[in-house]
Amino acid sequence: MQGLTAELMRGHWYVAMPGAELKRSSFEPKTLLGEPVVIGRRADGSVFALKDHCPHRGIPLRYGRMIGDDVECCYHGWRFNGEGTCTLIPSLTSDQQVEIGKIRCGAYPCVEQQGMIWIFFGEKGEAPGSPPKMPYFDRAPDGYVTMPFECSTDHAAFGLMDPTHAAFVHTSWWFKKDATKLREKEKHFEPCELGWRMKRHKVPARNIAYRPIGKNIETQITYRLPGFRIEEIVSDTHQVVSVTVITPIDEGRTQITQYIWWSMGWAFVLKPLVRRLGRIFIEQDRDVVQQQREGLVHKPRLMLINDADTQARWWMRLKDEWFAHRAEDRPFANPLREQTLRWRS
Repeated sequence: MQGLTAELMRGHWYVAMPGAELKRSSFEPKTLLGEPVVIGRRADGSVFALKDHCPHRGIPLRYGRMIGDDVECCYHGWRFNGEGTCTLIPSLTSDQQVEIGKIRCGAYPCVEQQGMIWIFFGEKGEAPGSPPKMPYFDRAPDGYVTMPFECSTDHAAFGLMDPTHAAFVHTSWWFKKDATKLREKEKHFEPCELGWRMKRHKVPARNIAYRPIGKNIETQITYRLPGFRIEEIVSDTHQVVSVTVITPIDEGRTQITQYIWWSMGWAFVLKPLVRRLGRIFIEQDRDVVQQQREGLVHKPRLMLINDADTQARWWMRLKDEWFAHRAEDRPFANPLREQTLRWRS
């Protein structure tokens, strides 16, 4: 956690991009986990992901185009299907026998689920299984905001789970304007699959922002590897789920995307406002980690305090266990235990 870069975890499904941003019969180039990737959508709507290079001369496939459901290299017209297999070499004559089906550019497991395009980045040829499902909603989100951060996934994660920065970073005339009005808080946490959760608890009646969701509102926040913050807000009548996704671009840069689902049919009128507010919040987080970067370049010694920074310690313990279980070829064992934390915010 001390520096500008973070060790990247393989063996996970990562959210590559919102599905709404990829049209049929097109592709989008990305850099994810330091690897150049081409993410495509076939005419039937299904998605795929290829390594972004042509095995002929190494030119990136991103400079090519879609021909049917294949990606065509711009240099010599070699084509590759969504599984990464070569389907055409235009220069071959009828008497030249080349088993083009054995030529591959490389592909990643790729699926679209709940309006998000997921890519599995393996390391040992392991079977990917299925991506994690977000609770309550089996459809595309009602809104999302995505933005690149000039920081590592570790520092992005620390900011995401930091319970005390909001009064100083997320300040506007309409939200937490006075940072001196801090209240003591106590929250109960328990381990869960690949992470931990703040136990489900009732939202104080004084919090008017939640009232449109209904009565008897409860909330639960889950953090899990490789980089998800999942907040569930549930009332007698409705559900709202907010998911913030951390996807590494490389060891020092991160893509942050926030998705939101809601069950209130009337709330579609709020989409422009929700998108605007979401962008404001994420921009505030982005700006402060970029300011932090100016200090990190000088390699200062950093410190974490209890209890406000305990969740940052948990993140690093989980990462350490992830790398250890893969190196030792054994099941992952969550090292966390149930705990109550207190802070002022």
